[in-house]
This record gives sequence, structure tokens and C-alpha cells, in this order.
Amino acid sequence: MSALSGIKVLELARVLAGPWCGMTLADLGADVIKVEPPAGDDTRGWGPPFRGGLSAYFACCNRNKRSIALDLRATESRKTIEALIRQSDVLIENYRTGSAEHLGVDYASAKKINPAIIYCSISGYGRTGPDAYKPGYDFAIQAEAGLMSITGPVADTPYRTGTAVADIATGQNAAMAILAALIHRMKTGEGQAIDISLFDSQLQLLANSASSVLFSGNDAKRFGNQHPSIVPYQVFSANDGHFVLAVASDNLWQDCCAILNRSDWLEDSRFKDNAARVVHRDVLIEEMQKIFATESLLYWIDFFENAGIPIAPINTVKQTIEHPVTASRAMRIECENVPMIGSPLKLSQTPVSYRLPPPQLDAHHDTILDELRQQGLIA
Repeated sequence: MSALSGIKVLELARVLAGPWCGMTLADLGADVIKVEPPAGDDTRGWGPPFRGGLSAYFACCNRNKRSIALDLRATESRKTIEALIRQSDVLIENYRTGSAEHLGVDYASAKKINPAIIYCSISGYGRTGPDAYKPGYDFAIQAEAGLMSITGPVADTPYRTGTAVADIATGQNAAMAILAALIHRMKTGEGQAIDISLFDSQLQLLANSASSVLFSGNDAKRFGNQHPSIVPYQVFSANDGHFVLAVASDNLWQDCCAILNRSDWLEDSRFKDNAARVVHRDVLIEEMQKIFATESLLYWIDFFENAGIPIAPINTVKQTIEHPVTASRAMRIECENVPMIGSPLKLSQTPVSYRLPPPQLDAHHDTILDELRQQGLIA
């Protein structure tokens, strides 16, 4: 029995944030019906690579769903979409502000059909505020909501992250809000509207960087692969590759100095505690780098791991997928010959399940309509 068995979700969402939310609920057992326009979700064409007609991009966020293609602007689709709303516990949409109203699938319209529905809107800048009608895409949000200003080399062009983190965080926040709303409805019988935006989610992801600005009034700086508040906590170079060393406490720093035979660092007022090391990072990092350049990557990994000090090689995506931890945690899965990364949600009593591969466009049209007829929701 999955955690969300019996919960019906109607996904009127495309690209990444909304579908990521839908897939999270589907992995937990919800029956997710994905309504796509006749041309399909945009990401169906985002490739190569493709496999069996599916793009890798679409596959990453659409498993465990059933697909039906409907033109919501067409009169003949109205009865079907109303029936789907009527049977659903949750509706997820990520239209531009105003578009859901135009299509007749906004919260007010959905609530008239199904008063108990939990209606989750996902947008770039929220459904209220000065930019409510502005389209929102992950790259633009990373720029406007501060992330790019602290990402990348210190003296180079600001960088986006390699993955669409604003989209993914928004999808996760939406799923979390939906689960809270389901619990509220279980207690009260009330549905509600949820408003989740990429901007808000990205702003929250600034975490300690934003908190530091709030505390100091000074803007955050770009530190490249260094940490603004912890030293040493960054990338170093061995004589044949790079690694990350994360000395995240003064106790670890003492251990680090001991195994490197640098007790003098502990006696030096510039390096004795983290606050001092942050101020004098340049001098310390230069000295440490000279030491690390004398030996190989494997040498330093063994050296620090044996001492219990956090160190990690910088793996490629392929190396990570082939990592023994990936296998042991069941994070590499395959569903009907479609390879995917599995869910990180590990529940002892209600584990996630992988029931359906990412669907071909409109693959479940007839089945879904038959179910609606059997329930008497359409003729």
C-alpha cells in the first residue's frame, strides 16, 4: 500500500517544475493523469538524446503518469476536463497568470466543480505581485533571484547551475504544500488554493547567503568553489586531479592540522578558529594548496578518509550514476526499458513504487475516458 494510494491528481503542467511535483506524488502512489495539448509537453521535443520516441528530458520527470491529449480551447473537451476535475483530489497547473482563467481551469472554476479540490498553481513570480503576469523560466529566475550572482569564478561571468535547481525546488515545494493541504482536508473537509513560485523557491534556496545579507546589510560575494563562511571548505588540486575538502568544524580543523603535521597552524592566531580562518583565508589556502600539489588524488582521498575528515573526488555525471552508492541505494532504475534516476524518498512502510514508464503522448486516452464513463462522469 503506497502512501498516496487512492489520491487522484490532475496534472495540467509542462516542462519541469509542475511535472516534477506530479511525479513525486505519483512515486508515492497517487494516480496522476497528465493532460497535454495535442502537440504534447514541450519537453517531448527537447533532445537528443531520445529513446523509443521519448526524450531523456521528458523521461526524467514524467514516470508513473497516464497521458491524455486534450485541446482545452475546444468546446468538445469541456465535458472531459470538467469530469477529470470532478474526480480529482489535486489539480496542478503552471500556466502563465490569466491563462487558466481563459481556459476555464482556474481555481474559482475548479472549485465550483469540486469544492474540496486542492488546487496548486506554479508560476515564475507568483499569482500576486508586480511580476505575476511575467513568464518565468529557471535560467531567468536563477539570474533575477540572486543565485547566479554567487555562482561561478570570482572574477568571471556569473554562472547558472548545471541543473535547473529553481524548477526542481519549486516542484518539491509544491509537492510538500499539497501533502500539507491533503492532511488539512482530511481533518476539515476543506480544499484550498496553493500558490508556489520559482522566484520564492529560488530566494529560499539562497539560505545562509541571504541570511548573511539580512544580518550585515552587505551584499553577498561570489567565492567560486570556496565557502563564504567556512574555511577550509573548497576545491583543492592534487598533482593529478581535483578534490573537495570540507573541514566544517574546529574539531575537524584540529584533526586536519594533526595529520598534516601542522600544529603551528593551531598556534597561529590567524588560523586558530573558523572566524579567523575566514578573514585570513588567502594565506592559509595558499599554504594548504602547496602541500596538496605534492601527492596524487587517490593519496589524499585515502589520507583524509582514514582520518575521518570529509573529502570527495569531483565525479562526472556518468561516474556518479555508476557509483556504488547509487546502486546500493536503488537510485538507478529501469521501467519498461526506460532508464531513470529513482526517487530519493525512502519510506519503510509505504515505499515509493515504479508502476508506469513515462507515457507516450495520449497513450491512455481511451482508458481514461472509459473510466470516466464507468463513474457516470461523462456519457
